[in-house]
Amino acid sequence: MAAAAAAAVGGAQPPQAEVPAPGLALDKAATAAHLKAALSRPDNRAGAEELQALLERVLSAERPLAAAADGEEAAAAGGGGGPGAAEEEALEWCKCLLAGGGGYDEFCAAVRAYDPAALCGLVWTANFVAYRCRTCGISPCMSLCAECFHQGDHTGHDFNMFRSQAGGACDCGDSNVMRESGFCKRHQIKSSSNIPCVPKDLLMMSEFVLPRFIFCLIQYLREGYNEPAADVPSEKDLNKVLQLLEPQISFLEDLTKMGGAMRSVLTQVLTNQQNYKDLTSGLGENACARKSHEKYLIALKSSGLTYPEDKLVYGIQEPSAGASTLAVQGFASATGTLGQLDSSDEEDQDGSQGLGKRKRVKLSSNTKDQSIMDVLKHKSFLEELLFWTIKYEFPQKMVTFLLNMLPDQEYKVAFTKTFVQHYAFIMKTLKKSHESDTMSNRIVHISVQLFSNEELARQVTEECQLLDIMVTVLLYMMESCLIKSELQDEENSLHVVVNCGEALLKNNTYWPLVSDFINILSHQSVAKRFLEDHGLLVTWMNFVSFFQGMNLNKRELNEHVEFESQTYYAAFAAELEACAQPMWGLLSHCKVRETQEYTRNVVRYCLEALQDWFDAINFVDEPAPNQVTFHLPLHRYYAMFLSKAVKCQELDLDSVLPDQEMLMKLMIHPLQIQASLAEIHSNMWVRNGLQIKGQAMTYVQSHFCNSMIDPDIYLLQVCASRLDPDYFISSVFERFKVVDLLTMASQHQNTVLDAEHERSMLEGALTFLVILLSLRLHLGMSDDEILRAEMVAQLCMNDRTHSSLLDLIPENPNPKSGIIPGSYSFESVLSAVADFKAPVFEPGGSMQQGMYTPKAEVWDHEFDPVMVILRTVYRRDVQSAMDRYTAFLKQSGKFPGNPWPPYKKRTPLHPSYKGLMRLLHCKTLHIVLFTLLYKILMDHQNLSEHVLCMVLYLIELGLENSAEEESDEEASACGPERCHDSWFPGSNLVSNMRHFINYVRVRVPETAPEVKRDSLASTSSDSLGSLQSSRRPKVLQRENSGTAQVFSLVAERRKKFQEIINRSNSEANQVVRPKTSSKWSAPGSAPQLTTAILEIKESILSLLIKLHHKLSGKQNSYYPPWLDDIEILIQPEIPKYSHGDGITAVERILLKAALQSRMNKRIIEEICRKVTPPVPPKKITAAEKKTLDKEERRQKARERQQKLLAEFASRQKSFMETAMDVDSPESDIPMEITTAEPQVSEAVYDCVICGQSGPSSEDRPTGLVVLLQASSVLGQCRDNIEPKKLPISEEEQIYPWDTCAAVHDVRLSLLQRYFKDSSCLLAVSIGWEGGVYVQTCGHTLHIDCHKSYMESLRNDQVLQGFSVDKGEFTCPLCRQFANSVLPCYPGSNVENNLWQRPSNKSIQDLIKEVEELQGRPGAFPVSISSETNLSKEMESVMKDIKNTTQKKYRDYSKTPGSPDNDFLFMYSVARTNLELELIHRGGNLCSGGASTAGKRSCLNQLFHVLALHMRLYSIDSEYNPWRKLTQLLEEMSSQLGSEEQQPEVPILYHDVTSLLLIQILMMPQPLHKDHFTCIVKVLFTLLYTQGLVALSVKCNEEDRSAWKHTGALKKNTCDAEKSYEVLLSFVISELSKGKLYHEEGTQECATIIPVAWSPESMEKYLQDFCLPFLRIASLLQHHLFGEDLPSCQEEEEFSVLSSCLGLLPTFYQTEHPFISASCLDWPVPAFDIISQWCFEINSFTERQAEQGKALLIQESKWKLPHLLQLPENYNTIFQYYHRKTCSVCTKVPKDPAVCLVCGTFVCLKGLCCKQQSYCECVLHSQNCGAGTGIFLLINASVIIIIRGHRFCLWGSVYLDAHGEEDRDLRRGKPLYICKERYKVLEQQWISHTFDHINKRWGPHYNGL
Repeated sequence: MAAAAAAAVGGAQPPQAEVPAPGLALDKAATAAHLKAALSRPDNRAGAEELQALLERVLSAERPLAAAADGEEAAAAGGGGGPGAAEEEALEWCKCLLAGGGGYDEFCAAVRAYDPAALCGLVWTANFVAYRCRTCGISPCMSLCAECFHQGDHTGHDFNMFRSQAGGACDCGDSNVMRESGFCKRHQIKSSSNIPCVPKDLLMMSEFVLPRFIFCLIQYLREGYNEPAADVPSEKDLNKVLQLLEPQISFLEDLTKMGGAMRSVLTQVLTNQQNYKDLTSGLGENACARKSHEKYLIALKSSGLTYPEDKLVYGIQEPSAGASTLAVQGFASATGTLGQLDSSDEEDQDGSQGLGKRKRVKLSSNTKDQSIMDVLKHKSFLEELLFWTIKYEFPQKMVTFLLNMLPDQEYKVAFTKTFVQHYAFIMKTLKKSHESDTMSNRIVHISVQLFSNEELARQVTEECQLLDIMVTVLLYMMESCLIKSELQDEENSLHVVVNCGEALLKNNTYWPLVSDFINILSHQSVAKRFLEDHGLLVTWMNFVSFFQGMNLNKRELNEHVEFESQTYYAAFAAELEACAQPMWGLLSHCKVRETQEYTRNVVRYCLEALQDWFDAINFVDEPAPNQVTFHLPLHRYYAMFLSKAVKCQELDLDSVLPDQEMLMKLMIHPLQIQASLAEIHSNMWVRNGLQIKGQAMTYVQSHFCNSMIDPDIYLLQVCASRLDPDYFISSVFERFKVVDLLTMASQHQNTVLDAEHERSMLEGALTFLVILLSLRLHLGMSDDEILRAEMVAQLCMNDRTHSSLLDLIPENPNPKSGIIPGSYSFESVLSAVADFKAPVFEPGGSMQQGMYTPKAEVWDHEFDPVMVILRTVYRRDVQSAMDRYTAFLKQSGKFPGNPWPPYKKRTPLHPSYKGLMRLLHCKTLHIVLFTLLYKILMDHQNLSEHVLCMVLYLIELGLENSAEEESDEEASACGPERCHDSWFPGSNLVSNMRHFINYVRVRVPETAPEVKRDSLASTSSDSLGSLQSSRRPKVLQRENSGTAQVFSLVAERRKKFQEIINRSNSEANQVVRPKTSSKWSAPGSAPQLTTAILEIKESILSLLIKLHHKLSGKQNSYYPPWLDDIEILIQPEIPKYSHGDGITAVERILLKAALQSRMNKRIIEEICRKVTPPVPPKKITAAEKKTLDKEERRQKARERQQKLLAEFASRQKSFMETAMDVDSPESDIPMEITTAEPQVSEAVYDCVICGQSGPSSEDRPTGLVVLLQASSVLGQCRDNIEPKKLPISEEEQIYPWDTCAAVHDVRLSLLQRYFKDSSCLLAVSIGWEGGVYVQTCGHTLHIDCHKSYMESLRNDQVLQGFSVDKGEFTCPLCRQFANSVLPCYPGSNVENNLWQRPSNKSIQDLIKEVEELQGRPGAFPVSISSETNLSKEMESVMKDIKNTTQKKYRDYSKTPGSPDNDFLFMYSVARTNLELELIHRGGNLCSGGASTAGKRSCLNQLFHVLALHMRLYSIDSEYNPWRKLTQLLEEMSSQLGSEEQQPEVPILYHDVTSLLLIQILMMPQPLHKDHFTCIVKVLFTLLYTQGLVALSVKCNEEDRSAWKHTGALKKNTCDAEKSYEVLLSFVISELSKGKLYHEEGTQECATIIPVAWSPESMEKYLQDFCLPFLRIASLLQHHLFGEDLPSCQEEEEFSVLSSCLGLLPTFYQTEHPFISASCLDWPVPAFDIISQWCFEINSFTERQAEQGKALLIQESKWKLPHLLQLPENYNTIFQYYHRKTCSVCTKVPKDPAVCLVCGTFVCLKGLCCKQQSYCECVLHSQNCGAGTGIFLLINASVIIIIRGHRFCLWGSVYLDAHGEEDRDLRRGKPLYICKERYKVLEQQWISHTFDHINKRWGPHYNGL
């Protein structure tokens, strides 16, 4: 078949003439069927040729177009049909031909049936949501598409969801990458067995057609590519070509999706070399083909690639046996034939850019094998397609097509080889690219699919020299940006380093190549090849040395550096990614003894590279001063392989260590870094800018520390364990520049350090020594111990969340090394050392995450200050750890004071490193310790408690690690004789501690106090003479003995170095020596030094005991504990000593010293017997006294300041508690606005701005600080009990029909249809949606003060979170957000009390009074006509209230602007505020008491303002509902009005609560209590009647007639008017006159459920019907008259409220079952008024029976408002919404969001759904919440609040298993609802406190 196809495609034959020209016009399908039949014959030669000709013609139809693509106008060439027509035609033809005459879709389906879907292979691009399961993955790059993930079973696995950065492909079904247990249901079946074989003829046409089609595509690509003129690839042109080719590539992509059968055909076509040769050789007479071949050759050439003749090909396709050896020779000697590498044009194009002074260095190419870089030969379509894909910079479509083919195994191998073959070319294209980021992502998208598969990687390594190619390509890439190193010897340095300022490093362009390299090194088989190949190791070390010493810092000594370079980011990233990660990859394969050889190889070549480096930078023995580089990758490779060798491979350390001289050199640069860290923290580098601090921090930061500081310290530990200890110690102090400080003299001259830096540098040096000696990370700790130590250190600094712990604990940074964060040991260690603190809520609304905090025993035994110091990025974290430790000790009662860092026992050293402990037992260190103890005791300057602490720590370390063999007796016997040469007799600390030092000669400046003292002393006899005659433990023959411990440090160090070098090479470059040592000689300006002799007479033990006295402040405070309790010496582990301060530390050390030797014990006892007064400082000069005083004064000042601050803090706290109870609505600190003392005549207010108190007056009114906001919370109440859920599938929808707002809306529009508009607007309340809610913080201010306050805010340039122009401000006292001021009405309290006295007037009199008062126009104490300040303010605040809500929520009238509208709006504001307060109390008044809002309620003031404005509109007395309620009207018929005029709303349809507010607000204020009670009584009668009517409508015909009779019987009893049965029967009989109950028999019965109404259930119904009114009336009474609300049980709420309102006569209390009817108090005979009311209804139902009934049944029981109920697991929301299309723009939004109030799906920030410059979320917040929106952002899991023109991120209500938010779903862990948080959110929504509680608001400019 293939041969036939090849013949058919042979491009050389001329087109056959016998195909008739009209053949094209024939139906395509018919032609296709005819051809298919022809080809199916056994002899298919003719058919093949016919097809051939057809394809030639069809596919060349587009040729002119392609040719024209170079030119400007492609359209003309398309043959009239425009450019696309010909191509579409061709595609149609191809589809027809493939299908062989059938339909294309059926063909697709047929092919799919043969798909053996063993692999998923779904390819995705960036931003796709995929999953990774670490439990199932073999390769860490494994990923699954959502579908396969959810179909598989991953319960309990360690998985996460992630957003793909670069794109990827689904690995389901690929057992090389993941375990089969994780496959999904679709890909579990091993399919080969049951899939039938593909019928031969199905794909026959494809095999003929596709080669031509692909060739055609390639020709297009060749034609379209124009070599860019100036090196700016004209991306526009490339994109144009790609756009034209879109349909073709998509067609190919669709073919790949048809499944395995089609993929194998495509593989055949793409890899068949014969086809390729025939079609593309460009030899035929076809001019077009020739031209295209030429273009191809040009493209190759311009890419710097040669197209070799066949015989020259370097065996990539056919690997020659000697390939690998050839490669090695290539590395070893120059491949002479190929010469230098300067030819390629890539090199020079960016040579000129941004390099400035630095000259770029060019290497000769003898390091590399040239053919890898420059030879390419294409032998198949696949190879050329990849070539063009690279040339066009990896267009997404092409990448997807190439990857879609991967499930085909044969293709996978071929493609991988092709990819490797093009690797060098990829690198070159990448370097040139302008879009290197996108391109990098696309490259990795491909390579990660190929190289994650170990089998494949191994095969390519063996057959195509993958490793050689990669290393060479990396080396070549870095060579383009080398510069000369300036480290050490600037002039003569031969070393070159990468320039971190170059784009290549700055933009991480090398990332894809390094990432591939790390990826293949994770496979053991490949890594082994690498570690065995010496040539590769040499090249790799060469590569690493490019980074050695990069980004050199030079200390600025004069002025601050002008420009802070940020290159250090690039440098650290480069070292981590290009050096450290491959290193960790290699290390992960050196875990067992068998791999020793590999380590030896690496170490060998590493040392060679280091030796070369030292030679290149001309290094002898001293580092150049004032410069440091943090990058020593060669040192770190060496260190890490050493560590591994000892820890895992049981190698003998000495066998891989170099000689002493090399060790000395190795130690210098890491030590230099440690000293520089101390210098940087001492602010000595401050002129280098902030970036140097950034480097110091990055060096120890968690992601870098185990590739940077840890190996450095380990290397220093190795050096210290093998070098002479005295040499090492003196080197340290010299590097840290504190040698001169270590003198016994009280003054000294430091030649290299300023005085102010001395103290911190000394601390730095000692801290470094402590770390060096106590750290065991690489010296014997197991991995679990290390993990535990790291975790404890992090937890001690601060409580941590789970994710930050994972992030902070230095994991092995190579993600592929198999140590998985979150692995089991992590969790088990975590649960062992820490307790989980569940997320808590502070009332301020700031939400905590779930935190881990150290367990008590961890603080007790495991807190390790050394580890904390090593791991802190910020110095303050050390302090924080100590503070937490102190707090723990106080709390647990272990130690009350300020403790010192505890001493922690260390894990035992690995035997190989025992030498490290010699540092503790060397004389040099003992001299330093002795000197420092003495100086501290004598109060010399520049010493701190920290220094003492470290000194004691070192002494204790020495005692813990003393050499056991020392026996006391003989040592003491020959002690004095032995010590002629030095301070101390031996080198053992234990014995040196007791050694007394009597005199010391010091070199001091002439000004020093010692000098004067000496001249005085010389008169006395015991000066020098006695010195000589004494028992001379300190002999002065040795000239420098006085300064022995000073200059000897440097001198001895020199001597040692000299010895070693002389030993190793005799001529020891003496030339350089003087130069280096001269650096340390004192500058000439220093004062003359002179020699003085000090009398000391102390030993370390005596100094310690005196220190104990000094620290405790008591003489003789130390008493040896063993004298009382001999047990102590036997079992010394005493908890008493484990925590404490310096005193405890000294006691612990003395005890240990006594334990170690009896001599010491005796001497301690002796010293204690001589009751020694603490040594006074010999004499303090005035100058010293001054500095001491200064210190003391400073200390005192500091203490005073602390005290003040503490006092201030407590004051502030108490203020916050009183003022800010917004945060805790529960606290009941009353903040009375008015004081209720009867003798004060007027309410007094304090102004929080000017601080004056006084009443509010007409001219200078006071106001309450208020926040007005529109609210739709009330409208969200629903009447059904079960809460609404957020929809998470297409079936679930939320309809707002049953919300309170909707119901009220329907009612109003119904009334407006049938009744007079003005009367409708009095019958209901609005404000369920967009009602104005008024709240205050309770603070008052003068209105004129407020105005000037606003002025000052306006001029304040600071960016506030609010808009002053909109009148917003924060309360000057409590900073609560506000936007208006509500004037306080001038009034007195006494008056109030008078008004409240109950009078004995009858109800009839009161009714008359009420009516008269209402009729009196504007009978207000302040007449409006006189414009006072107060009335102006009242008007302006009314305007504010109106403007708070949108017009649509204010205007309900049919005639716009009618006064009735304003009237309705005003009393509705009162209604809104009362209803909301009721909701805040939980929907009832059972709790009673002064309301939480009471202390800060502004309802009283609000009522005054509203009443004032309501009285402007007097209701026509005709229409005043009051009359209908209290008078019988004579002629009823006239009431109906004529037909043409709409009637008024019947009184029974009125909303009684609205009537109450209207009546009250129409009365002059302040109101009499009597009048209020009267109004309530009258309205209650109406309400009760409404209840009866509703009840009668609800029940069925039989019940009605039954009640009618029972009631009628009792009608004439005395209490008839107060019996519900009588009233009910009367109502029924009245309404029966109309049509209300009619036509029920037909359809109505079905809807009303027959309820058996018992008297109890009827009573309950009536009570429930009346309760809402009673609650509002009681609240109103509470606010107007200040009466407290009684608390009660729920069942007695009705009776309590009615008696509180005065409805219940007082004597009534006795009766047992309570009946609501007993509250009735009819103003006129009940039956008359009821029949009058019923008559209105009847006359309406004459016409509209249906509506009449609907209006009567009012829903009175609303449930409290709730947000939507959210599902338990966040994934259910995410999966549904993140792919959901928006209903407005039908696209999938980039940032989808969903409203938590109503469930609407919106596009956040989407421009697609923008309307008049408002984005959709803002628009929705206005429509749904009147300006308040609560949205869940689907892709981020956070909630965002929109409030008016501001917004804030609220936080998340979904937390992971560790109680943490996952903002932006970065970690992708499963999230679960946190009910408490959601409750808090809902609470803030209901209580309208978003503005007060959330602090970070910003303007959204309508863009959300």
